[in-house]
Amino acid sequence: MNTIPVKLEVGGKWISAKIGIDETTIHLPEPINTQILLKSIDDVQQRKNIITISVGEQDYKIATVPKALVVLKRVILMGCSGYRLVAYFMSPAIRGGVMVNDAEWEKGAINVLKTGIWFVSQNNQICIPVADVSAIELTKRDVQGTDKEVVKIDHVETGDVSTSFVLCPPTTLQVLYNYLTDATKENSMDEELDPLSGQVAMLVYSGMDTHSIEGMLEKSQSEIDMIYTRMLELGLVEVVQTRREVKLTTKGVRFVTEAVKPPV
Repeated sequence: MNTIPVKLEVGGKWISAKIGIDETTIHLPEPINTQILLKSIDDVQQRKNIITISVGEQDYKIATVPKALVVLKRVILMGCSGYRLVAYFMSPAIRGGVMVNDAEWEKGAINVLKTGIWFVSQNNQICIPVADVSAIELTKRDVQGTDKEVVKIDHVETGDVSTSFVLCPPTTLQVLYNYLTDATKENSMDEELDPLSGQVAMLVYSGMDTHSIEGMLEKSQSEIDMIYTRMLELGLVEVVQTRREVKLTTKGVRFVTEAVKPPV
């Protein structure tokens, strides 16, 4: 069993420790003192140099230096539960509608966990949060001069829509597509938007601000606000900025009055 120097979160505090890890097990030392079977881990999340591994309802937070974190994640992701498949992937291949210049196919594995779709290769570990997936589709893509059927994953990345592709044998492609569709079904719309709200959603997607939307659709601020409220309830949008409407106080009126007086 190899050891890795880390910091563990215990009771809201970080303590230095050395964890043991092999192909089947992680040992977390005192004061946690537990053996975790890799196959019992059902979720892995990362934020900066911290990973959170989940076993049922129990979460364990581990922090370490980037090089050690890469090794630790690879072992965990290749041994944990979830749907795992050997495949080629390109992620991201398209960002904001523009081809990524250095995008290339990588040989590795795809692992679908509770909160993330992980791509793992010799050089990269890429996670697409399930909550950020906007579409799953079977499509064709040119691979070395031949049209191949691939799974296309559209996902939101720092405000832009990006696209990743997965290539695997035809016998497992449909299974992968079905599994990804099921894993991301919570992102699907259960209710339909009325035509006006649909127009607003399309204009927001195009990058138009609220004031421009009001002018484009010839609607008042209160009408657009009502549509936004409905979209918020459906989880279609989030508030990034609140526009203020103000009126002058007596002090403000006095300031303006004094400012526009002609010089004596």
